[in-house]
Amino acid sequence: MKILVMYDYPASPTGLSTQGDLLYRGLKEIGVEVFPVNHSSTQEKEWYYHWFKPDLAVGIGFWGNIPELVLHPQQHGVKALPWLVADGYIANFQEILNSLPLILVTSNWVKEIYRRDGINKPEIDILPVGIDTDAFSPKEKDDPKISALRDAVGVAENEIMILTAGGDAASKGAQEVMQALAMINQEAPSWKYICKVYPSSQTERQNPDDLKLAQQLGIQHSVTYNTTIASRNFMPYLLNACDIYAAPSRIEGFGMIQVEAGACEKPVIGIKAMAMLDTLVHGETALLADVASEIYIKEASMGKHAGFAFQQKVVFPSPRIVDYRASIYDIADHLLSLMNNPRLREKLGVAARKRAVEKYDYRVVAKNFVKIVQHKFGIR
Repeated sequence: MKILVMYDYPASPTGLSTQGDLLYRGLKEIGVEVFPVNHSSTQEKEWYYHWFKPDLAVGIGFWGNIPELVLHPQQHGVKALPWLVADGYIANFQEILNSLPLILVTSNWVKEIYRRDGINKPEIDILPVGIDTDAFSPKEKDDPKISALRDAVGVAENEIMILTAGGDAASKGAQEVMQALAMINQEAPSWKYICKVYPSSQTERQNPDDLKLAQQLGIQHSVTYNTTIASRNFMPYLLNACDIYAAPSRIEGFGMIQVEAGACEKPVIGIKAMAMLDTLVHGETALLADVASEIYIKEASMGKHAGFAFQQKVVFPSPRIVDYRASIYDIADHLLSLMNNPRLREKLGVAARKRAVEKYDYRVVAKNFVKIVQHKFGIR
């Protein structure tokens, strides 16, 4: 079996890049003949097509990447298999996607989005994102690296550290978490809320709004936003430094950091929606808040990133859910339960670690990928 993995390579710390890189690593470690290549590098991809002659080119991205992930390898006689996420709706490339024998997606929710938006002909299999459970593993609180990290973000030894991490914090539910923290502030033990976000134009716009909310809630002295690039070497220590990982996301096609936090034996607060219904088990590995509201849109402006030649308005046949909001009352209850009960934090964390190793370790995911490919394409 010869596999070409197309993704944002060399790997950056972003989710899609990590998803591709861990599939490549997993396949290589279990003995598959495999090479990685940047999905947008046409010349390098063609070079691999001609000398490596892959049996299959698997591409990691979202539906807007279909020209790079599907059309390009097909034009050179190579079978294409996209492994896709969704951003709430599929606005383009339905015809191309419906011509494929198989599509891989990261969760049942993503599969539902593709089916809802007209992708009804191909088989859609769920392949969860792999994580490195060796790197993302529990570490002792007195580890000097953990102590140094807590000091660096301004968390005292006696304070509960609550963490949210992502490209931006609002999409991970940080505003809902802040409202919940304000509700329980008087009765909760001493705490600090740390939001680790990625520097971008999005965070430049979003961070001031989030911090303004913290000020309005009167908790600004306990909320810190860290806007920095962090490597995959750093993230296991950041997750281990926290006591609670809170990310009741507004949109989530898998939830890699929630699973990585669980692999570090950290209790997670999520939302009863989207991919977290797959990856988190309420009361066993995490605490999930009910959905308080759903955000619908009737139309959207689409351009080149979505495969359209020009910027244009896309009107949907029926309104699309593009965001969810978790119940701040549930988040508040879950936070208070976890903050006051170290044994509950430990119990959820241990169960989350076990589930992560069994279901989401990148080598397990690579083996499942091979089984899917052998069954569907007959490639050995």
